[in-house]
This record gives sequence, C-alpha cells and structure tokens, in this order.
Amino acid sequence: MFVIPMMGKSRRFTEAGYALPKYRLPLHGQSVFFRVVKSFEHYFQDDLFLFVVRRDHEIAGHLRQELKNLGVKEFRIVELEGDTLGQADSVYRGLQQLRSDEPVYIFNIDTIRPGFRKSRLAADALGYLEVFEGDGDHWSFVEPGPGHAVLRTTEKERISNLCSDGLYHFADARIFNEAYEHQLANKLVNRGEYYVAPCYNLLIQNGGRVCYELIDRSEIVFCGTPQEYEEATAKKWA
Repeated sequence: MFVIPMMGKSRRFTEAGYALPKYRLPLHGQSVFFRVVKSFEHYFQDDLFLFVVRRDHEIAGHLRQELKNLGVKEFRIVELEGDTLGQADSVYRGLQQLRSDEPVYIFNIDTIRPGFRKSRLAADALGYLEVFEGDGDHWSFVEPGPGHAVLRTTEKERISNLCSDGLYHFADARIFNEAYEHQLANKLVNRGEYYVAPCYNLLIQNGGRVCYELIDRSEIVFCGTPQEYEEATAKKWA
C-alpha cells in the first residue's frame, strides 16, 4: 500500500502569489499530483493507493479523475475534518479507516521519484527509507550503521549528510501505528508536529532492523517550495 498525505495548505505558494495548491500546479503538461503519483506506476495494478485530504479542500472529485487518467486500479481517498497534528498523524488517521495489515510505503505529495522500484532491503526489515546526500538542516536525517542499518533518525536535526527524500516503508500498518502511538503517548513532538521518520527510533530501540538505501540526488525532483517548483519547470523532462 502507498499512502500519500495531502493535508498541507500550500501556504508558501499562496504567499508567493500562486492561486492553486502546489499539487495542482502544471508541470510539463501534467499536474504536480499526476507526476508524483506516476512515480509509482509500476505498482498501479497491484497496490492500493491511499490519499489523505482535507474535506474542506473539496478535491476528492478532482483526484478521482486524475487517478483514472493515470490508470491506478485501486485507490481510497480519506477526507478528514480540519488540521491534523502533522504528517505522521495524517497517515495514522488515514490508516484507521482501512484497518489493514499490509506493508506501507509513505510518500510526499510534493516530491517526484521517477521510475521508483521497491528495494530488496525493505523486504528484510521492519522499516526502510531512501536517503540522498544533501545540505541544510530542514530534512529528516539518518545516522548510518554497518550493512545499510539505521542507528537513529532525527527530524530537522543534522546528524549526518544522509537526508530522507520522503519515502518511508514499514513492514505492515500495525508497526507504523504502534510507533506513532508511542510518539503520541510520550509527546515526542518536533516544532509542534509529529513526523514519520522519528517513528523508526522505537523499532530500533526494540531491536528491530531499520535500513536505508542511498540514491543519487538526480533521481529526485522536489516541488515543495516555489523555488523548487520553478526549478522543476525549468529543467528538461522525459
């Protein structure tokens, strides 16, 4: 199952003068949403795709048409009232509507990962995430260990140059739910929100294997800020 939370208000884009939310902006003949979801086209016939959205955005009908055009066989759109407590909370509340024990891949609505394929590393671990070598401290970070092992994850705290690209895997939905409930019970909040990456720390503390795979920065297209979006529109597109 792929879970894509879409609860953000695109505030930076609104402040920059954009009339549409970032996922509806045009990008080389399609919308950003279309391009993001197309990253996973190899799994359109086999995996369930879950989208978590705000009811007051009134976008469910638009998304259904986009998903039909993409050829996604099975999808669910969960509409929530008002704000959530962050990305991890959005995913958790969406999963509560399914009560599924499937493996879970979580991804951002403003990042494109063309030609994505599931890693063999994910099959042998309770958790798995993709990273790239990056600058700045506004990412989720991984402290690497031997054999692709993750020793610790942090949010907005630079402990290495290995930055998450927003792709997170959990062996099943129950494992994610329990890890998030632990964050919630212990108020492990960062800048007022609950994030997905810190969920891995409970798995690691309990002796579970969490691993990472390093990919090249060129394999990712970010559209999360107006500058990133404008850079994406300027580059050549396959």
